[in-house]
Amino acid sequence: MVTWFWQRPRKGERALKLRSRGDAGDATRVDFEELAPDIDTFLGQAAYLQLGFFETLSELIASTPELMQKDSLSRAAGAALTKHEALVALIRDRGDDPTDVMLPFREPLDAFRRETHGVRSQETMLAVHITAGMLDDFYLALSASYGETGRRVARVLQGDNDREAIVDIIAATIESDPEWKSLLALWGRRLVGDTLLIARAALRPATLGAEDEEKVEPVFTELMAAHSRRMDAMGLAA
Repeated sequence: MVTWFWQRPRKGERALKLRSRGDAGDATRVDFEELAPDIDTFLGQAAYLQLGFFETLSELIASTPELMQKDSLSRAAGAALTKHEALVALIRDRGDDPTDVMLPFREPLDAFRRETHGVRSQETMLAVHITAGMLDDFYLALSASYGETGRRVARVLQGDNDREAIVDIIAATIESDPEWKSLLALWGRRLVGDTLLIARAALRPATLGAEDEEKVEPVFTELMAAHSRRMDAMGLAA
């Protein structure tokens, strides 16, 4: 399903250059340039994704009976909303209407949320933690293509996500019943394909061909490595 991520550069095209990781988070920062979407697509997708994470976490708060878990989920939801609002403010600073910029991505990103919504609340918590982590990493890598606007986006995405409490909830769930471990590990592996499809949709399809593998491979390799680290932290096999 994801074999078209690994494509080799066409003859004569400039390959992407790896940058030092620095404090940019888990994802290797790469100069996309030729593959990067236009600025409105970048901002619209990034802003609407955060709104979607907030909405999913809010639904979990409403359906979770335990007060301590409600509090943990509310902090994670608040962090996602803070990121969304900061990205919306950035769009407004550019003189654009945030609704207009986000609207083209509402349908595909809502579909993505539905596809990654688990039957059980613990599956949905894991989905938020995994998909938000991978996509924050991806947009951090992509942000290097947009000058000062990209640097502002990077600062937003590097903000505290307050999802560690979700990790604790999942760990406690696994400890309470070993059967959860294999179920959540399988669910985590399923999430990867859907999330990589969303990341792929953010790039310019016209610039990708059969020889573009070396351009994209370092980024998605690092996304997968960061995903494995998140799964390992919860005692789950990626």
